[in-house]
Amino acid sequence: MTAPLVSLAGRTVVVTGAAQGIGRAITELVIELGGNAVALDMNGDTLAAALQGLPADRVLAVVGSVTDAALAAKTVVDAVARFGAVHGLVNNAGITRPAMIDKMTAEQWQQVIDVHLTGSFHWTQAVGRHLLQRAKGGDASGGAIVNISSDAGRKGSIGQINYAAAKAGMLGMTMTAAREWGKFNIRANSVCFGLVETPMTEVVRSDKFRDTMLAQIPMGRWAQPEEVVKTVCFLLSDAAGYITGQHLAVNGGFHISL
Repeated sequence: MTAPLVSLAGRTVVVTGAAQGIGRAITELVIELGGNAVALDMNGDTLAAALQGLPADRVLAVVGSVTDAALAAKTVVDAVARFGAVHGLVNNAGITRPAMIDKMTAEQWQQVIDVHLTGSFHWTQAVGRHLLQRAKGGDASGGAIVNISSDAGRKGSIGQINYAAAKAGMLGMTMTAAREWGKFNIRANSVCFGLVETPMTEVVRSDKFRDTMLAQIPMGRWAQPEEVVKTVCFLLSDAAGYITGQHLAVNGGFHISL
């Protein structure tokens, strides 16, 4: 029998912002593809509801903030104790605090930077240290990091300078990790989503903006979480074993560039 092209069998993947939307869909697909999921979210009740129905022996729920560096380090230790190793990370957690540049407060700016950019750094560092330790100990299996970025990080976003700057920063983080860790078979890539039908995009998808936004998408529709997360799991898998430092657009053509 031919092996499936994309498999996460025996892999343990940390997913931040796992309680809803894209994070929840990633967690479910990791399990479906045979992996173990370490699911982190701020909202414990929502996370518990999201994980219901998934095999308890293959899921580790963690409640807390991605901005907590100590939690990131502890989660890796706990995941190793539970599953033996960590093989992948998806930096997905995110928030929005929209405001025009001249009206944005320092707090609105910092909150988004802290969650998207600094939070992703904490989890990349914690998981990366574990992957490096394994590699230097002779384990050649490597690992994969996928950062959930956005078209906003490549073309800007009116009313969201904080979000666009954070998502652009994640692209730089991806490329640096790829360059530093490639020799250890540790890969890092970004996925740049356009407009996915999740609670975070409700305002943009509202009647006020709907027609204008859809007119900019050649495929003429919003993406569904279940379809876009397939790309994320592809990048986590051996099927993407020679792909690193790349930014893959999954956006229906919303942003097209060389």
